[in-house]
Order: sequence, then C-alpha cells, then structure tokens
Amino acid sequence: MQFTGKSFRLNPGQRNILALFCAGLLVGILVLHIGKSILLENTGLFDEDTLYHMKYMTVDSSALFCYILRKRISKLLILAVLSTTYLGLAACMGTVFWYGMSAGVLLTSLTIRYGVKGIMLAVLSMFPQYLIYVPAMFVMIGWCETVFRGIYNRSGGGYEVINKGFLFHQAGQLVAIIAAMTAGCLIEGYINPYLLKGFLKIF
Repeated sequence: MQFTGKSFRLNPGQRNILALFCAGLLVGILVLHIGKSILLENTGLFDEDTLYHMKYMTVDSSALFCYILRKRISKLLILAVLSTTYLGLAACMGTVFWYGMSAGVLLTSLTIRYGVKGIMLAVLSMFPQYLIYVPAMFVMIGWCETVFRGIYNRSGGGYEVINKGFLFHQAGQLVAIIAAMTAGCLIEGYINPYLLKGFLKIF
C-alpha cells in the first residue's frame, strides 16, 4: 500500500485482490437471489428458529476457541503450503473469491429475512474479530504471492535460488500472521458470542 501525504493508493496486486473479493461478493448476492427459495425457505438458513437457539445457547468459550483456532489455523497453513506449489496463485485467488462470496451470501440472506436489523446482525456476527482477521488475511494473501513468486521464477522458466534471508523473513511474517489470527480466535471465542447473544435478546 503506497501512501502519499494524507492519501494512499493500492498497488496493482492489492487492487486485483479487492476486485476479486468484490466479484465474489456480487456472485454471492446473485446466487442468494436466484436460489433464495431453496437456500432460505428449504434450509432454514438464519431463520427465526436458528436465531432463537443462538439467543439461549450455552457457550463454552474454551471449547469454542479451540474449535475456531483449529479451523482457522489449519486453513491458513493449508494456504501457506499450497503457495509453495504451482497452484499457489490459484489457491490465493480462490480463497479471496470464496470469502467475498460467503460475505455476499451472509449479508443478503440476513437482509432479505430481517431488513436493516439483518445487516446489523451480520456486522455484529463479525465484530470485533474481523478487525483482526481482515488485515491478517490481506497480509497472508500477499505473503502467499511473495512466496510463490520467490520459488517459481517464471521469467527464467524454473526455480529461483532462495537465500536464507528470504526464508527467515517469510517465516517471521507467517508467525506474526498466525499470532494475529490466534488473537482473533480468542476474541471470536470469548467476546463475540456474548455480544451476539446480547444483541439477539433485543433483536
């Protein structure tokens, strides 16, 4: 990200990531609208019964944190491993598109069912952990692209020689990303459920 005075500009790679996320968001919205009779009416997606059970559920924060941590970190590590293969860029772009489409489905389904309150519920379901998740994943996608391009020298048609400095730098960045994701998991496990339950009681 390039800063000029009080403004900032996204570099071409970051613009591509943002464009792909927005494309996924639009696809998610279209999919929900086209198949809403199946996805909403027949599956009970975010219906009143689901929200009722969420409102009165008992939360085991420790178990929830462990589950979320295992889920988030395993996906992150899979993406990190894939970035070292020829599928690296495709995996990164697919991940961005999937997150965009998931956000589109979530926002649209809750908006169709509950209007403005649905939008508030969607935002609260992601708050405050996504204040950490979003920049962490943004950095992770950039990390994966850097690793991919560091390993595969397309202009040379083969492998680029990787020095130890590059490896240590990338390993340090990955540890920092994992630490940030772990902090997000702590918030998602110990804080977000109670914010969400509190909101549902006045929903």
